[in-house]
Amino acid sequence: MTGESEAYAGSGSPSDCVALALLGLLPRKPDLVVSGINHGANLGHDVTYSGTVAAAMEGVIFDVPSIAVSVDTWQRSDKAALVAAGGFAATLARQVLALGLPRGVLLNVNVPNLPLAEMSGVQVTRLGTRVYLDALVERLDPRGRPYYWIGGEAPTGEPNEGTDVGALKQGAISVTPIHLDMTEYHVLDRLRDWNLSLDLGQEPA
Repeated sequence: MTGESEAYAGSGSPSDCVALALLGLLPRKPDLVVSGINHGANLGHDVTYSGTVAAAMEGVIFDVPSIAVSVDTWQRSDKAALVAAGGFAATLARQVLALGLPRGVLLNVNVPNLPLAEMSGVQVTRLGTRVYLDALVERLDPRGRPYYWIGGEAPTGEPNEGTDVGALKQGAISVTPIHLDMTEYHVLDRLRDWNLSLDLGQEPA
């Protein structure tokens, strides 16, 4: 029927779902991976924890152009921002399909919790700095045994100009290119100067 599409659902992690599709569950390799829309922004250091970003990374590993999309709210009733995020993701997807992305690069998109008419625009950004306010919560179960979980307040960030954190603070959509090669190349020679070896008793040079 017009307007209907075949869809699959999986019970694994986001990256598992992408891997299933790319390993042969689909009859052909997809042209694009779009992960999300995720509730809660994935800014700065969040990308190392995010299942949404990990799913886009899985696509890149399989050499498929990939986008991760998150909206800056945890409230599932904030539909205006979700509608805006979906519309922007569709537009960006068309551009990626037409223009391509460099190999090994994904786009991490974060959308402010605003209606489209109230957003200030779109910014191409670098990763910013997240400020985490986590706290270890300790309780005792009915048998007196301790158990723990990670609590605390929602993270904040440093809204520096040109960063994803700064863009959201200004009410703009951020689009951040992320490369899977996280090697810090300028440290390589410094480490080589350490003359690391299998002599486990060596003293620092």
